[in-house]
Amino acid sequence: MRKSLTETEARDLLASNTVGRLGCIVDGEPYVVPINYVFENDFIYSHSLPGRKIDGLRVNRRACLQLDEIDSEMEWRSVIAYGVFEEVVLQSERRAFLAKLLARFPKLTPVESVMAHDAAAPDAIVFRLRIDHITGVAEE
Repeated sequence: MRKSLTETEARDLLASNTVGRLGCIVDGEPYVVPINYVFENDFIYSHSLPGRKIDGLRVNRRACLQLDEIDSEMEWRSVIAYGVFEEVVLQSERRAFLAKLLARFPKLTPVESVMAHDAAAPDAIVFRLRIDHITGVAEE
């Protein structure tokens, strides 16, 4: 039976996961990519190297993060968090987020580890989605 998740249930699902699919618009087309993230308060934090998604997010700042937990085709939960892209440029904020990222994802690739250890690295882009609403649904 399908049911809507409460906001608390949706937030708990976001907080208990680490990988979601970032949705944004790039060159007028939907673009969806998996990302590692940290959910804290009303923000989803992540990082990236320069590329297509960052170019798109800088032009159209509206974005979302979708994730699901699937136990079977008849038992799953799914959440979409909608928000606005913001680059984190203050060095103290970048360092704080990157420390949380390393703590949560100790097996980052070597490139990501260098980025995370050096918040001043010019190619490292730290960003967040300022969440304005969350929806969720479950099949149980």
